[in-house]
Parts: sequence; structure tokens; C-alpha cells
Amino acid sequence: MEPVKVGLLGLGTVGGGTVNVLSRNAEEITRRAGRGINISHAAARDLNKARICNTDNIELTTDPQQVVDDPDVQIVVELIGGDNLAREMVMRAIANGKHVVTANKALIAKHGNEIFAAAQAKGVMVAFEAAVAGGIPIIKAVREGLAGNQIEWLAGIINGTGNFILTEMRDKGSNFEDVLAEAQRLGYAEADPTFDVEGIDAAHKLSILASIAFGIPLQFDKVYTEGITKITREDVEYAEQLGYRIKHLGIAKRTDNGIEMRVHPTLIPEKRLIANVDGVMNAVLVKGDAVGPTLYYGAGAGADATASAVVADIVDVVRMLTSDPENRVPHLAFQADALSDVPILSMEEVTTAYYLKMQAMDKPGVLADVTKILGKRNISIEAMIQKEPAGSFSEEERTATIIMLTGNVIEGAMNQAIKDIEALDTIEDSVTRIRMEQLSR
Repeated sequence: MEPVKVGLLGLGTVGGGTVNVLSRNAEEITRRAGRGINISHAAARDLNKARICNTDNIELTTDPQQVVDDPDVQIVVELIGGDNLAREMVMRAIANGKHVVTANKALIAKHGNEIFAAAQAKGVMVAFEAAVAGGIPIIKAVREGLAGNQIEWLAGIINGTGNFILTEMRDKGSNFEDVLAEAQRLGYAEADPTFDVEGIDAAHKLSILASIAFGIPLQFDKVYTEGITKITREDVEYAEQLGYRIKHLGIAKRTDNGIEMRVHPTLIPEKRLIANVDGVMNAVLVKGDAVGPTLYYGAGAGADATASAVVADIVDVVRMLTSDPENRVPHLAFQADALSDVPILSMEEVTTAYYLKMQAMDKPGVLADVTKILGKRNISIEAMIQKEPAGSFSEEERTATIIMLTGNVIEGAMNQAIKDIEALDTIEDSVTRIRMEQLSR
């Protein structure tokens, strides 16, 4: 059989990695796919730029439209990034009857519903394994490997930059700002790290995972997002003392009232495997009703790691080229007409446990006032640390740091409790609140 011709949009880190993996493992890939795979065309902004791959046998252009419109190209691999030009090119490729592979999480999270509808109408495939957790085959695992399960919840470390920062803060006792600068120096964080440290990147990925897990349309705009910029080294230390670690998690959970989708710093018990995922690595924990918890771990970024997922998608598409569209695995795991319109819960409706930190005047009765407020809203205290002030202060100046771990409570009730605590004359500044999950059931 004739080799399948692939057109590449973008020859950066992932694009170059894809060329290298396809070239290096050509024999193995051909044996798996049943026919050869040949990158015949590629588009890049600067053709004179040094590449990490050999492009001698690839027809290069600065115009991505040329690649998308070429009649010989059967599969378009979109690695441009962003969601404007990328969307335009993907929709054009689908209109031309070409299959699409993409590593673009923002594109899928924001425009996936439109893209999948167009692909279904045209009878072509859109594959996006590399869009969620780099080289970890999490889409295939949830969509196919766990097809016999009702997914109850999933929790993922799905941004390597944020995980590196929190790991370094714990291991070196450094401040957030210092570790961020180090991450930028090492190339783990962009010059503008907003997407990573504020959780937007993770929210893109979580919305995709939640759709596949629960059979709901993509709803990125309903993901609650909170970053790690306010986490202090003291928070990290106190969490350790209490037997927990702080991780920036994306959590999606099925409840009786609707679906939770949230990204925020989270305390998790240090004995959980996912609590020990450090550095730039990613991990996703998925709980199915039949199989129980399963953990997927690996590199969430990098040239070859991400290329591994891109090439796997290309192989999948090649295998299915001759199959009827109705016999293919649905884009979002569930048949398109069977997606459910389950409500997405607001953060105020979410039930979780909490880490609370407050600065209190070192006077009798202060702790009683705080516990009274919590008790009034049926919030139980599971553990507590009180740190006496260091140095010598007058009685009026003496403050103590109080750290509490609470039981599960609806966030709306906790919001009111924190408001009441902050209104006490004996509490200085605002109360630090970090959510807490056991991830055990």
C-alpha cells in the first residue's frame, strides 16, 4: 500500500519531535500501522530557523493553507498553538475532507464542540491525545480502556510548570517568586507564566478530561480556576507537618447534584502515590466504579514525549482510514447524540475539606471564638497546629499562627464562616484557605 502522506503545521519543539520519532521508529510504526507514514509537507513561520529535525525530504512553506489544501495530504497535524489560526486551519482541513491530529488543548477546550460536529458531518477523525498530558495516553485510557466503567472522579497534576514550582518550594524551602524565576531560567516556564501558574492551562485540559469521563459537552468556561501564586513556603511546611502535600490539581467529580470541574491548590495525604509526583512530571488519577482508582504517570511535555502521543494518534488514524465513520471511537467517548446535559456546579456548591491559616492575637478566648463560628455552620475540626510567636513582643503585639484542617463542608458555608472569622477583632489580615482532598474513594 502507498504510504499515507501527512502535512505538518508547525515545526517547533513538538513538530520537530514528531518528525524525529516518525523517522527513528519508521519500521516499527509501519509494522503497527500496516502502511508507511510519510511527512510530505510542513509549514513554519521561519524557514531559515535551525531545527531539531531533518527536513531534507519535506516540502516546506510559510503558508499553512498550502499544506491544508494540498490534495495529496491525507492527515493534517496541527502544532501551531493558540486558537485563532489553528481553528481556521483545522476547520479548513475538515472541510477539505482531511483527518486532523492536534496537540492544542486550548483549541479543543474552547472550540472542540464545533470542530467535532464538523468532523462528524464530514466523516473525518480529529485525534487529540497530546492535548492533555503530553506523552501520557490518558485520553485513550479513559475513552477506551475504562469504557466499561462509570467514572466517579478524576484528579490530575496536568501542568508540569506548577508542579515543578511546588516541588522546589517544598524541597528547598524557597519562596514562590524565587522558584518561578528558576523555572523561567530552566525553560520550564514562559516569560509570561500566567497560563501555567494561574491554572488556565490545567483548566483547558481538565475540561477535555471531564467531557470524556462523564459524556458531557466541552465547557471550559465553567471550570473554576485558582492559581498557586498565593501559596507560601510556610503553607507548604505546615502541610508537611500535618502529613499532607500541596499539589495544583485539576479535579472533576460526578455528584448527585451535578458535575464539579475545578483547578486549585490542594492538600492531599503524602501517602497517596499522586502526592509523590514531583518536578515537571504529570499524573492523572481516575476512579471507576468497576476498576477502582487507576494512576497514569509520565512526562507531560517535551519534544519526544509529546511527539509520542502525536504519532500514536497518526497511527490510529491510519488504521481507521478505511473504516466506516460510524464504527470509529467517538471523539468524546460517548456517541455524539448521547452526550448529557448534566449541570456543572458552581464552586459555592462544591463539597470539600479545608486547610485554614490565620493570624490571631495571642489572647484567651480567641480560639473559642473561631471554633464557635465553625461549629455554628457544622464545620468539624480534624486537626490543628498553633505556632507561638517568635521573638519578644508586648502583650498587645503578640500574635499566633493557627492552622486548622476541617471536615467536608459545602464551600458556600465555608465562605460565610471565613467572612465571620475575618470580622473578629482578634484576627489579623485575611484567612488563608486551601482545599483538601483525600482521593481515596
